[in-house]
Amino acid sequence: MKRPSYHHGDLANALTEAATKLAREGGPDAVVLRAAARQVGVSATAAYRHFAGHSDLMHVVKQHATDLLTTSMSTELAKSPEPDPRAEALRRLRALGLGYVRFALGEPGLFRTAFCRDAAPTPTSAATTPDEPADLSLIAPYQMLVESIDALVAVGLMPPDRRQWAETFAWSTVHGLAMLLLDGPLRQCPTAEQEQIIDRVLAGIALGLTSA
Repeated sequence: MKRPSYHHGDLANALTEAATKLAREGGPDAVVLRAAARQVGVSATAAYRHFAGHSDLMHVVKQHATDLLTTSMSTELAKSPEPDPRAEALRRLRALGLGYVRFALGEPGLFRTAFCRDAAPTPTSAATTPDEPADLSLIAPYQMLVESIDALVAVGLMPPDRRQWAETFAWSTVHGLAMLLLDGPLRQCPTAEQEQIIDRVLAGIALGLTSA
């Protein structure tokens, strides 16, 4: 069978798409350069002309998975804005958490890939603040969360002296919930009950950030 020919960056893109499919189906452990090359129909030697090794390919797939997570959060963020600034600030905070958890449940393989340990991590010195993620692939969802919490302060729902580490509290709570729903005991709950749990946790985050 004649193999497809690729020009310019087409092969790199095809390998990335194949590797993303592997991640979607089996998580980060399934991302193997030779397996991606087989799916595309090229030799491993051809694949290595575009990716030096597994770590390079994983870095690109991880970034793509994070982009899809950001899209999920942005989609929820765009729904039904509130005219009242306070209500809108609370809605946006909840929307980000909902988009995060729904991506985890809908794309578990890509969600795990987005948060797998990078084989070539960005130096921690690249972080601009103590609580900013050193992995720069996560900057977009992190920045969205930071802006939503800043909005709580701006509309008077959160005292400025309680602002520090607030994104860490919110992120760790939502991420922990996602993992409990994926791999923990909450995965055994019926879907309707899972939705109630998600709603309660997101409401608890808002209450914890804004209560006197």
